[in-house]
Amino acid sequence: MPKTNGYAALSAAAPLTPFGFNRRDPRPHDVAIDIKYCGICHSDIHQARNEWTGDSIYPMVPGHEIAGIVTRVGSSVTRFKAGDVVGVGCFVDSCRACANCKAGFEQYCVETPTLTYNGLERDGVTPTMGGYSTAIVADEHYVLRMPAHLPLDASAPLLCAGITLYSPLRHWKVGRGTRVGIVGLGGLGHMGVKIARALGAEVTVFSHTARKRDEAIRLGAHHFHVSSRPDTFTTLKQTLDVIINTVSVAIDWNQYLELIRLDGTMVVVGIPQAPVPMTAQSLLGARRRLAGSAIGSIAETQEMLDFCGEHRIVSDIELIPIQQVNEAWARVLAGDVRYRFVIDMGTLEALKA
Repeated sequence: MPKTNGYAALSAAAPLTPFGFNRRDPRPHDVAIDIKYCGICHSDIHQARNEWTGDSIYPMVPGHEIAGIVTRVGSSVTRFKAGDVVGVGCFVDSCRACANCKAGFEQYCVETPTLTYNGLERDGVTPTMGGYSTAIVADEHYVLRMPAHLPLDASAPLLCAGITLYSPLRHWKVGRGTRVGIVGLGGLGHMGVKIARALGAEVTVFSHTARKRDEAIRLGAHHFHVSSRPDTFTTLKQTLDVIINTVSVAIDWNQYLELIRLDGTMVVVGIPQAPVPMTAQSLLGARRRLAGSAIGSIAETQEMLDFCGEHRIVSDIELIPIQQVNEAWARVLAGDVRYRFVIDMGTLEALKA
């Protein structure tokens, strides 16, 4: 493969800057992809700034909401051909041998899946580089087929934000007759509203202020409640079957658990940096469950893409040139995005010309 152009963080404190690196030539089962669009996920910022594990790998090219066109395939590839419209999500490999991988849950690989960026290939040495770049090479078994009739730029965030909400909604059997609460109306939450509504659920959105009320209704919510009002938690006590908590800050989970009916579940998909205090009474009072969910398997992600294609669901996006990526990150941190930034990678090609 020719040299790949991208933007990278060279350290935890550094802004993203232009960066050139080499992708591997396609191996027998590999697919080479010309990246057209890449979504910006809040986790890109966390990992580039070394805020989660403390062992981030630099230089780091972020990006795991990748949409593009196949340019080459390896000699043994059977799933794709040149010209196909495809995507790459949060991971690009797994051990394939553990019980979870064999059961089709590669996202929960016991040996840890190979992350699309800020990870190591299965050789344990080669760093992975993500989608803030012009091209990527990935094994065909970890590449997704994008819905052909949906806009590719607005479909890119489905590969993280979309599957992060689809997976728990499907696992906890959300559908007609289910009352679902979505906590937070950001990049994740707005996808939860759209998908839950398409599944037939009655959807309630919780936000800390009233300013997103009209947006929540436009996106498909039936109800909107301001979480900073104490009466919210008394009025709605034991009225919901499932709550999906998308926020990545420490909030009072006990309050939300009290809103769940007998045998209901609150699923955490956001990752607060600080520990969240819990009381046993919040669970015992109605045999409630507190659960977590992380992205989805390859098969489930493809199912989600097909579902979104059928229901014409995409992310609400703001398309930006790569030159504005640092400003976009600042706006993500300020909550100033409705609801996902997507980078037009053609602007990086223009820089090369």
